[in-house]
Amino acid sequence: MKLTSEPLPQERSSETLFQTISKLQDSELEGLKWLNNPEIYTHDFLLGKAEELLEKRIKAGDSLACFLKGQLYFEEGWYEEALLQFQQNTDFQSMYQLGVMYYDGLGTPADPKKGTEYMEEILNSTSPKARHLKFAAAYNLGRAYYEGCGTVISEKEAERLWFIAADHGNPKASVKAQTALGMLYSARHPKDLKKAFFWHSEACGNGSLESQGILGLMYLYGHGIRQNLKAALECLNQASDRGNVYVKGHLVEYYYKRKFYPKAVKFAKRVIEDDDVEKIAKATDCLPFYIARGLAMASFYLARCLQLGRGTQQDTAAAKKYYSKACRLDPAIAADLELTANHGRI
Repeated sequence: MKLTSEPLPQERSSETLFQTISKLQDSELEGLKWLNNPEIYTHDFLLGKAEELLEKRIKAGDSLACFLKGQLYFEEGWYEEALLQFQQNTDFQSMYQLGVMYYDGLGTPADPKKGTEYMEEILNSTSPKARHLKFAAAYNLGRAYYEGCGTVISEKEAERLWFIAADHGNPKASVKAQTALGMLYSARHPKDLKKAFFWHSEACGNGSLESQGILGLMYLYGHGIRQNLKAALECLNQASDRGNVYVKGHLVEYYYKRKFYPKAVKFAKRVIEDDDVEKIAKATDCLPFYIARGLAMASFYLARCLQLGRGTQQDTAAAKKYYSKACRLDPAIAADLELTANHGRI
């Protein structure tokens, strides 16, 4: 289970380049009439305007503008510039971003120990200004203990911190921690699928795309809950529509095993049109491992249909191409599916 850092929690809503402007003083907004028709301006022009206005506020002593300038650079992917800006600030939001950047190696060589120290400082702070960051900081520290990166490996400590971060399923807490607990209970030995189902249910209810897909699969196979095909397909189709590629791969398998071969072929072709795992992970906030697995499953079943002429014209050359793709994306699942096929079960 490879984890990613929790994005910066904000007291209002997630800030973007244009939303950054809206936090400036009302008296300045009169000078921003060009925002009414931004499509005629280039991104660089708008970025320059944002920098100009933030710099003006910084000179006027606005501490929030200091953070926003660093956040603007962070959103642009200018991590070295963002790091320098955050290092000049003393607010907790800048501290949080520095923790993420040192842990993940963004704009600086990775220093997980330093990253975890920032998160511990936030988690242990009694300042009201750190309160909205504590759930995410606890999640990130749990991630560090789970990975043994920046600290010792301790599944027990990771579980404790994720409990803090998940806050009994509170929608304002860390949804990533809720999903992580669901995955933890289904991955450890022995499994505790009832707990896994509970946490995935909480995370799904709070918007987690990853947990929505896993919840659908738990309903489909009766893992941790009584099998319920209607609930499974409802979850799986919704997660698929939202872009969950792991679910898409399982839906291809579902169509194939029920001999809906034309539907399996058509859907598989759509699934594998885009196989850029990292890009999909960034867009959906799903784990790359599961994205690759979903793509591998879709590729394998498409290859099987092409090999046997099921739902499409037989094409052994194309079948070999997609078998190879499945092996490249996820050798383990491709080998398992091939073994199953050789025993005549698919």
